[in-house]
Amino acid sequence: MRPPLQGVRVIELAGIGPAPFCGMMLADHGADVIRIDRPGGSDPMGQDQRRDILLRSRRSITLDLKQPESIEIVSRLIETADGLIEGFRPGVAERLGLGPDVLMKRNPALVYGRMTGWGQAGPLSDKAGHDLNYISLSGCLAAIGPEGQPPLPPLNLIGDYGGGGMMLAFGFVTALLAARQSGEGRIIDCSMVDGAAALMAGMWSLKHNGTWEAARGQNLLDGGAPFYACYACADGAFVAIAAIENKFFSRLLEALDLGNDQLFADQYDQSNWPGMKSRLSDVFSSAPREFWTEKLLERDCCFSEVLTMDEALANDHNRARDSYLEGDGYVQPRPAPRFVATETITPKMWKRDSDREAILREAGVDATGKLANHWPSKQQAAAGIG
Repeated sequence: MRPPLQGVRVIELAGIGPAPFCGMMLADHGADVIRIDRPGGSDPMGQDQRRDILLRSRRSITLDLKQPESIEIVSRLIETADGLIEGFRPGVAERLGLGPDVLMKRNPALVYGRMTGWGQAGPLSDKAGHDLNYISLSGCLAAIGPEGQPPLPPLNLIGDYGGGGMMLAFGFVTALLAARQSGEGRIIDCSMVDGAAALMAGMWSLKHNGTWEAARGQNLLDGGAPFYACYACADGAFVAIAAIENKFFSRLLEALDLGNDQLFADQYDQSNWPGMKSRLSDVFSSAPREFWTEKLLERDCCFSEVLTMDEALANDHNRARDSYLEGDGYVQPRPAPRFVATETITPKMWKRDSDREAILREAGVDATGKLANHWPSKQQAAAGIG
């Protein structure tokens, strides 16, 4: 079967972080994503965007959105599109003349995806910030890190990608389904604060059941539990233990010759957790990781190695599933999730202005560079006609 989003067209106004991640996810599953790039690039740290995995599998055109002609080109492309995603601060798109009030008049079924940190409204909506700021306000960051130490930044996975780009991709597809049924588009107000808060739903469940303390590093899933933690091995490598259920914990103890140790008699006696963790630390530090992998992996006790990015490439399980592939000479994660019996998109790395002429034709720009009075319909553009 063809990729599930084949035939869907998305206009992406260049940005960083969560909006490009959303665009990547949509392109990974067959959408025709046209990225409107900025003259001079859009990476604030000046990195080579040709190596940016987040930009893969797009078509690209560079336009100066300060010029009226460029705004008209984008507006015409919108008429051939199913949706738009942008990651500007609130009000910026409106000042450019590309706000939803304008574009949805030209395409009433348009899905308009807005990606911000704080949201489109609220006391902080016009303030600067990054992933770390957004997840701190959601109550998420305070729960991550070792006891007695400052909260630990979890890369930028929770705000930018999980609570941001992935949430926007979900919102986009659900709004697209509704638009195809009703003919009416939707505006998506996707906030990373909201998204990170939603990802904390399970922790709120534990809190309401009285099994989550405010203190960091003392709870079931934050490293406080000795059976849900990482341990250093003799060679400096690490292993991860997630033996939450008693049957898995029992198998772990038996494999470590701790089955008769009374310290571990009551798995959920939190008064013994510090002692359990200390004992397990001593055990795992007595041998290299390879020893523990051979001893525990086949015991089905929720054990795994903690792998680096390079080690993950060589892992037998990841290799068996082709979890990583090469696109234009760059190793990268394969598109996820997978669809059974469905064509997989082979990623192609982004190239600036790689499709400029074709995109301009689709916007009705003639061979002389002038805006024509006619431009292709959505169906014609999809078929390469016009």
